[in-house]
Amino acid sequence: MAPAKKRNVSSAKTTEQRVKKAKTDLNSKVAAILENKKHANDVFDTIEALESKKEKDVISAIEACSKLFCTLLERKELFIGKLPEEEEALSAGGYSAEEKYHLFMRHRYNSCVEMLLEHLSHESHGVKESALCCLMKFAAAQGQHPLEDLDWSEHYSFPRELIGAVVDGLLSKTADNSLLISRFQEFLEMEDVRYYVMSSIRENVGQVMVKHKGAVVPVYQNNVFTLMSNISVPSQESELTNFMVKQGAKHEDWKAARLNEHRRAFERMWLGFLKYKLPSNMYKKVLVILHDSILPHMSKPTLMIDFLTAAYEVGGAISLLALNGLFVLIHQHNLDYPDFYKKLYNLLEPSVFHVKYRARFFHLANLFLSSSHLPVYLVAAFAKRLARLALTAPATALLMVLPFIYNLIRRHPSCRVLIHKPSTEDEPLEDPYLMDEEDPAQCRALESSLWEIKTLQKHHHPDVAKAAMLINTSLPEQEDDISEVLEITTYELMERDLKQSQIKSIPLEFETATQLLKGGGGVLGQHFCLD
Repeated sequence: MAPAKKRNVSSAKTTEQRVKKAKTDLNSKVAAILENKKHANDVFDTIEALESKKEKDVISAIEACSKLFCTLLERKELFIGKLPEEEEALSAGGYSAEEKYHLFMRHRYNSCVEMLLEHLSHESHGVKESALCCLMKFAAAQGQHPLEDLDWSEHYSFPRELIGAVVDGLLSKTADNSLLISRFQEFLEMEDVRYYVMSSIRENVGQVMVKHKGAVVPVYQNNVFTLMSNISVPSQESELTNFMVKQGAKHEDWKAARLNEHRRAFERMWLGFLKYKLPSNMYKKVLVILHDSILPHMSKPTLMIDFLTAAYEVGGAISLLALNGLFVLIHQHNLDYPDFYKKLYNLLEPSVFHVKYRARFFHLANLFLSSSHLPVYLVAAFAKRLARLALTAPATALLMVLPFIYNLIRRHPSCRVLIHKPSTEDEPLEDPYLMDEEDPAQCRALESSLWEIKTLQKHHHPDVAKAAMLINTSLPEQEDDISEVLEITTYELMERDLKQSQIKSIPLEFETATQLLKGGGGVLGQHFCLD
């Protein structure tokens, strides 16, 4: 084993020395190029190193290119303006030796940028991260030393095309770039970068989704969501202070320096993304952050109604979360949505007691039904439907549902008619309540009674039977706190019952046996004694 270990150590040292030597050579060539233009052709070796198969060599080449071209940008030694074809420009007259050098280096710079953009999809995360950081250094340098002629009206300098290309690289259609996007988050803290990234995302989504005819593209859409969810807009314009590029005297008139423009870009970005069909698991991701991270930064939050309506149709927990978003729009942004409680009513199915989001459902339902201004027919419909579903619900759900129903009746005393319905000789034997009716206004709940709770007074679990017995008394005005029973499980219920019950020893023999087939004066003791 010792010789093999020595060979491994020797091989590692050799590799480390080779990498170190290659890095030193690249740095020497970069220094030579920057020192004297006659070494300009050495730039080909530097760019060629970007194509190496070895990760460390590529990272060393990226560092060398970063130093080289950032310095050339600062010195303004790259061609400025619309770039002509290299062969034609160098062969034709009209350019001085200095201009030809600038043109030559500008083409090398463009080649370097293209290769770095390709490296954003490299198999090595280290290469991806190095390429991303280098590109953002180039963007900062271009912002300070633009490569375009600024003779147009606005005179605002920002490397929009480069930032757009970086966004395109981050939004891969085949690879999960979550880790790389998290590295990009630090650049999103700069106001101008964030503004143009939002615009670039909107353009990219439009192009990609049109190309795929609106079909779901899971990996791509997950990358888009990851990038977008890392974007947060400041709440006040005075917070817009961190810029990658300063615009001088006209800085305040720049769109990237105005909060309302940030809000508009943020809104367009999200609406442009959410208008297409999403993977089913992504609806939940969006809805969870909707009321805290998206709606507060939109100029017109009510524009989200189309997305929320589409999300409701997905079903399950997605429908519930969609209703939560609609509830926020109704109460905080004056949205008129008459079908809200009808949709909530139709979510009350037997399966709601058996799903993992049961606690969240009843927490939100309790919030939605907390207003004392709801019509009595609506509250009665919810109470009656819950009572009917309670007939087949597990004990853990009943300990939550019964107090929930009682709270509804406490908030709306007019619903007490469901409990104290006067009996008559002509009372029908059939319940008039229509369980299959989707409209709570047409289900005839007020014509019925909560006989289901009376039935539960015979339940096998004593706590459920005790809770059902409360309907025979005058309900106190104080509401029950259901938060403690929202997440109770069958295991917890059994553990609690075992602790409450006192286990008594039950005598099975007059004499306690101390070992197998021994003890006592019985038949076994006489005939099978082992002594």
